[in-house]
Formats: sequence, C-alpha cells, structure tokens
Amino acid sequence: MQPVVEPTSKWEKRAAMLSLCVAVLLLGIKFSAYFLTRSAAIFSDALESIVNVVAAAFAMYSLSVAHRPADRDHPYGHGKIEFLSAGFEGGMILLAAVVIVVQSLDLLINGTGHLRQGWLGICLMVLAMMINGIVGWILMRVGSRRTSMTLVADGQHLLMDALSSLAVVAGLLIVVLTDWQAADPIVAMLVAVYIAWMGGKLLKQAAAGLMDRQDEADTKMLEGILESHMGPQGRPPLICSYHKLRHRHSGRYHWVDFHIMVPGELNIEQGHHIASTIEYEIEQALRIGNATAHVEPCKDDACAGCRGGDK
Repeated sequence: MQPVVEPTSKWEKRAAMLSLCVAVLLLGIKFSAYFLTRSAAIFSDALESIVNVVAAAFAMYSLSVAHRPADRDHPYGHGKIEFLSAGFEGGMILLAAVVIVVQSLDLLINGTGHLRQGWLGICLMVLAMMINGIVGWILMRVGSRRTSMTLVADGQHLLMDALSSLAVVAGLLIVVLTDWQAADPIVAMLVAVYIAWMGGKLLKQAAAGLMDRQDEADTKMLEGILESHMGPQGRPPLICSYHKLRHRHSGRYHWVDFHIMVPGELNIEQGHHIASTIEYEIEQALRIGNATAHVEPCKDDACAGCRGGDK
C-alpha cells in the first residue's frame, strides 16, 4: 500500500519562498555591513548567510520532491530527501565554521585592522538579527504544523543565526566602547564554534533519519495503542499479544509494521477486521503514515485472550 501523499501546501510554499527571499536580503545587509566596517565578526555572520541562501534554495527543491507520490522506483515515496536537505545544510554550516576560524586565527596572529563605522555596523546587524528571529519563528511554526523537517531545520538555522548575530553585536560594542580590536576576531571564533555545533546537530538528525533510527516517542505511542487492545480490560477488537514492532520515517511519512496474535479459532475475515481496525487507528495517530499488521494464531494454551474470545 502506498503512502497518502499530500500536495505541498500553499503555506509550505510561501514559507520556503519567504526563507529564500529573506536569506538573499540578509546576505546583502551583512556583506554591506562588512564592507563598511571590515569586521571579522560581521564577515563570519555574512559567510553563514551564503549558506542560508544555498540551503533555502535546496529546501524549496526538497519540499517539491518530498511531496511526489510513490512510484515504481520509489515505492516508499520521496520523503527522505528532507533528511538529505537537513544534512546538506549541516555540512555547509560546518564548512563555513572552518573558514571563519582560519580567517580569525590569521587576524589574531598577523594583527587586526581598525574597525570602521562601528555604530552603523551595529545598527545593520541588529536589523538582520530581528529579521532572522521573526522569519525563523515563522518557519519553525509552519514546519511543526506540517511535520516538515526541512522547514523546521531551516527555522532552527535562522533562529540560531539570530543568536550568532547577537554575539556579533556584543563584540562590536566592545570594540566601539573600549577600542580593543582583538575582540572582533575573538567573537568571530566564538560564533564559528557555535555554528559548528549547530551544523553537527543537524547532521546528526539527518543521519538518524537516513539510517531509519526509531523515534522513542513514536515507539511509546505505538506500544500504547497495541497494549490498549490487550487484556480483559482492553478495547475491542482484542488481541492476545504483539511482537516485531518496527517503524521508521521517510521524511514526514511514517512506516509501521508489526505482528499480532489472535485466537486461533477466528476465521480469515475476523482476523483481517482486527488488523485493519488497529492499522487505521495507528495511521490516524501518526497523521501521515502507513501501518501493516501480520496476523498470527495464538498458540498459548494459558492465554486469557483466547479463553475470553473476541469482544
């Protein structure tokens, strides 16, 4: 059975387009601030903005691919491209962090230039920080509602970018108020460490999805549903037990399979009804997913479910 694939919603399209437009706008603001001030800290933030533009463009593409229906070559759909998108963004962030560290070390070793037009640079970075924070919050909200890892990752990136901009502003204030020029590359290195941590986190999340790591919260939910149909006080239709529960994500889509034990005297139609009912309940709980149950006859002579029969 193929997954139910929803078309890309207008809100997701708008959110992805907003992310790309804002990324281009911020790229212009931050590089303008850098050329005006020649600040290493601002350059570090501007360099990350290049990553934002590339990542936002790839996010738009991945969203369109993720919503394509399953086909002969991709029977489980195309949802995993969302993990690839998040991993690509994380790798780009790590690369930017390395470049920032190299440049900052060079400035510390060979000496720093004098910061120019510091107050103007501060004003531009505060503006960029506010735009990043607002748009990042919007993307995370839409992504959470639509269960889109691509939009959530993009939103997290922008929110963390806003925090790194805050650090840059703090560094510029130190330079302007104390004339300690070394504060500029030092802050740039701190920003690089921060965004490297952020990139590593995105890579870890993407790798977990691509390698079908099971989500603990989903496991507890699925076990709760299956166990609610067991025992004397269980909800109909009753099952004797279950085993071989497995589940994984394909982007926003969930795939679940499990085996259920039912009384051996039930006929095929009764067993199919029990399986279909529980499958539907799981799919409704997952919102976007596919559940498959394998029915087996219970062979436990002491089974209370078999003695009680099906409700």
